[in-house]
Amino acid sequence: MSAAKQEVISLLQTLPDDCSLEDIQYHLYIITKIKKSEARALTEGTLSQEEVERRLSKWLEK
Repeated sequence: MSAAKQEVISLLQTLPDDCSLEDIQYHLYIITKIKKSEARALTEGTLSQEEVERRLSKWLEK
């Protein structure tokens, strides 16, 4: 069984029996976004807390 198929089966087993198709779509969307973000972080790296604060400083001024 493929990893994707197994992941969908696992998701369906965790959702309540009365979930809607929209609920399933939403959870699949979130899983996809997280996987893409993790892959991007591995290839492009991440920012340190200091760098994030420096970049956002104009919005975080007290």
